[in-house]
Amino acid sequence: MKVYLVGAGPGDPGLLTLKGRDALARADVILHDHLASDAILDFAPATAERIYVGKKKADHAMPQEEIARLMIGHARAGHIVVRLKGGDPLIFGRGGEEMEALVDAGIPYEIVPGVTAALGIAAYTGVPLTHRDHTSAVTFVTGHDPARIDWSRIGHAETLVIYMGLTAIGDISARLIAAGRSPTTPAMAVRWGTRADQQTIVATLADLPARVAAAQMRPPASVIIGEVVALREKLNWFEKLPLFGQRIVTTRVGMADPLRSLGAEVFELPTIEIRPPLDPAPLAAAVAQLSTYDWLVFTSANGVRGFLTALDDSPFDLRQLRARLCAVGPATASALAAVHLKIDVIPEEYVAESLAAALEKFEIAGQKILLPRAALARDIVPDALRERGAQVDIVEAYRTVVPATGLSAVAAADWVTFTSSSTVKNFLALGGGRLLERGALVASIGSATSETARQHGLTVSAEAKEFTIAGLIAAVVEYRQTHSL
Repeated sequence: MKVYLVGAGPGDPGLLTLKGRDALARADVILHDHLASDAILDFAPATAERIYVGKKKADHAMPQEEIARLMIGHARAGHIVVRLKGGDPLIFGRGGEEMEALVDAGIPYEIVPGVTAALGIAAYTGVPLTHRDHTSAVTFVTGHDPARIDWSRIGHAETLVIYMGLTAIGDISARLIAAGRSPTTPAMAVRWGTRADQQTIVATLADLPARVAAAQMRPPASVIIGEVVALREKLNWFEKLPLFGQRIVTTRVGMADPLRSLGAEVFELPTIEIRPPLDPAPLAAAVAQLSTYDWLVFTSANGVRGFLTALDDSPFDLRQLRARLCAVGPATASALAAVHLKIDVIPEEYVAESLAAALEKFEIAGQKILLPRAALARDIVPDALRERGAQVDIVEAYRTVVPATGLSAVAAADWVTFTSSSTVKNFLALGGGRLLERGALVASIGSATSETARQHGLTVSAEAKEFTIAGLIAAVVEYRQTHSL
């Protein structure tokens, strides 16, 4: 039994420490609060019990005493407990109180520090908390009860960071100015720092309360006051990223990280779930005859993986392979390269039409060709090869099904990205059309996917020039750079 008090960081899931991620991976029970990013919970096992104990202003899901009781109870039951807290546990996170409760109960614990809000905000707004030309001292203060703070003593701190003070910013500003702080001191308020929906308001100390009220900014937010705030105009980088603030729905797993690195808020909504073939016998029979094939043609990485799984399940191995290999696209080629297979043909464009054209320079009349692919797929390649006299065996290497959806979690979006015709059809079958009705733009990985989208009444705003995930993302970035959204 053990309790880990883990700092989840300020919002960006990439700022979780490696040690924090390791603790989550071992957790049996997770007690998480309001400021811990939902994406961070994905690092925990699916079997871990998740208990929300969050606290927002005037909305405490659970009293502190009950949180302590839960930690102790689950630990005594032999569980690994992670108390996941936004920011850092020991900076206005009541970590000290929870440590005391654990010590009194005789429960072993460990502290895993996190990036506190002030550091995250400083980094993601381009405002260094210290700077040799401006300040060598930083003061952190909680602002939820301004009357308890001696502003005459701390108000002249070169850089002042105020946690939980947004709703009292008018009172705080007045008290600081009354204590002698210049009303023209640069100041800023930041909501949801380090996230794609980060909101930043910069003003003077005197004007900040009115600016916050006009923008209707709400907690959670922190305030930074000091000359270093003036550096933001020069050093701000995060809010200048090409996709900053864009809410993007991805219909394929694996796109989130590169989109987040460009500033986007990502909602992963996979519309395809890969399953084994309903009848594995045809693929197994083809594997048993592997040495008789002159060509193996793969049109997707999933086809490669399905084929290799069947090979692993058979009495045979790659020593039976004498065929040349053809792959559509770098992802398919990478799946083959992962088992040290060399590609003989890869088309210039990563679509079936281009693959058929790439094979035209080879004499394939009378050749035996194996095409492991999805249960339902276009017949452009096999038809073209058969017209040239080849014997083409099509076998089901995998099938796609519509997964359970988390569509209800996506309230609005700026973009929906599609990586295949199946993702278009499944997305609409899941009811995703209402996101498009609210104004979300469509981005497509290529011409075939775009054609399917148009057949279903969708307007494609961005289409990849290179039919890859990187090409799809580049198309969205290009649209953003050439249109005012």
